[in-house]
Amino acid sequence: MEAYNVYVNPWSNSLFLSLVAFALIASFANAEIHYHDFVVQATPVKRLCKTHNIITVNGQYPGPTLEVRDGDSLIVKVTNSARYNVTIHWHGVRQIGTPWADGPEYVTQCPIQPGDTYTYRFTIQNQAGTLWWHAHSKWLRATVFGALIIYPKLGASYPFPKPKLEIPILLGEWWNKDPIDVLKQATFTGAGPAISDAYTINGQPGDLYRCSSQDTVKFIVDSGDTVLLRIINAALNQQLFFMVANHKLTVVGADAAYHKPFTTRTIMLGPGQTTNVLLTADQPPGYYYMAARAYVSAQNVPFDNTTTTAVLEYISTPCKSNQGFPSIPIVPLLPAYNDTATVTTFLSQFRSLSTSSVKISKEIDENLFFTVGLGFFNCDPGPQCQGPNNTRFAASMNNVSFVLPTQASLLQAYYQGIPGIFTTDFPPVPPIKFDYTGNVSRALWQPIPGTKLYKVKFGSKVQIVLQDTGIFTTEAHPIHLHGYQFYIVGQGFGNFIPNQDTANFNLIDPPSRNTVIVPVGGWAAIRFVADNPGVWFMHCHIDAHLTWGLAMAFLVENGAGELQSIGPPPEDLPQC
Repeated sequence: MEAYNVYVNPWSNSLFLSLVAFALIASFANAEIHYHDFVVQATPVKRLCKTHNIITVNGQYPGPTLEVRDGDSLIVKVTNSARYNVTIHWHGVRQIGTPWADGPEYVTQCPIQPGDTYTYRFTIQNQAGTLWWHAHSKWLRATVFGALIIYPKLGASYPFPKPKLEIPILLGEWWNKDPIDVLKQATFTGAGPAISDAYTINGQPGDLYRCSSQDTVKFIVDSGDTVLLRIINAALNQQLFFMVANHKLTVVGADAAYHKPFTTRTIMLGPGQTTNVLLTADQPPGYYYMAARAYVSAQNVPFDNTTTTAVLEYISTPCKSNQGFPSIPIVPLLPAYNDTATVTTFLSQFRSLSTSSVKISKEIDENLFFTVGLGFFNCDPGPQCQGPNNTRFAASMNNVSFVLPTQASLLQAYYQGIPGIFTTDFPPVPPIKFDYTGNVSRALWQPIPGTKLYKVKFGSKVQIVLQDTGIFTTEAHPIHLHGYQFYIVGQGFGNFIPNQDTANFNLIDPPSRNTVIVPVGGWAAIRFVADNPGVWFMHCHIDAHLTWGLAMAFLVENGAGELQSIGPPPEDLPQC
């Protein structure tokens, strides 16, 4: 763990004083403050036979793994030495009382401009498991990401057998181009972005790709070892299947929450999701592929159909096979790219570990219904665009295609009363009811661009039904809510039918997550209590969809109807 002690002027930021006070109070539980320096910079990296300058943190791809305990605080100074604006988001950290540290550009802060710095200060509160951090500006997330491992508090233990080894597994995507150039090209043409050239495991494509065999990641285990794999889907645009050849995986947690264990051969993660699994090295000594490849729910959409691999190697494996040649790793039989049935079976098995910790009220204060999906804008600029029928791709929630501001962040604009940045009239239900997953009238294909927030009273019990639409094609969407853990109380296919589907909700042991998969041509229902004041982003974690506007934001005010309780902006908060 690359933590170190440095001098920080405690009077430079009132929020830091609060963190220090909290840390002193928590010192009885041995909480610590971890200091890190992140330098965002261009770094030459060779993949697929070519060397590219990519944007990294501290020259590492993936970036540094941060290790903390529940209750610890982090102070991370980010220096932007790259040529692009950047922010860092601490994906899944609730940021209770510290929304200024959440990180999405133009939502909780303006981006850190080249040559500038910003220091993130926050505390982990009642979370344990695997999260991650990543850039939340443009498409820098393609290479700027790393694991955030949260161990239990000292004296606490895992609710499962202690593993001998713990291994972070970061799944990613690789382009033979600058990802920002891929984004610029898609934005200019209005078409879908160029697909990736490879997937990666811990930054390496694996030996099924050109010029990659020597750098394939290997993990060494001994027979009988129990291994905790902390799997993170850091891919920019792709949901991914993951398997380990001939080995069963026991799921024990996801998104920094423990879950009732269940055993599976295949797991699937949407971008942004994490899953902790136990693997027992109970197979004959040898070489076994870990492998990941695409789960593609949309029809007739181009995708990267390659497979990334790493190798699980037993220490006692003979150097040569019976034929005298080095052993070839055993290959797992991954599901078909469009195997929604396997995905549905996998997701349906998640349950919260303890029913006593699940507190879901049957009473709902805010009953919201959000359509999510793609659409089209008329060609502008013209004369020709490369989307379907000379259009530009768009995306929306409740027919609003979200537009990020540029003059101030949403949180700063609200806190400082800056007018004209946003409105608070995001619709709680679709403006027009229609057959969401059927044939949709062309009159409903074009959303309305806007920067609209939905205002929620502090303490409200919120339910959101997220409904996929078939305007362009039905598709599974990984929806991430900043600032909150929520319970997934129901999922299904087709149009949500309140009287029928609500009766089947799981209010006993629903899984706790921060990113939910809205099934292809279906719906997902989540519940949470709005107990964290701030401006919180909710968006599809497929970055192409976010770019097109598949997002919205909640404004959660405290009991006094304002946000003063969160404290003023940090002194080094970037300005637009």
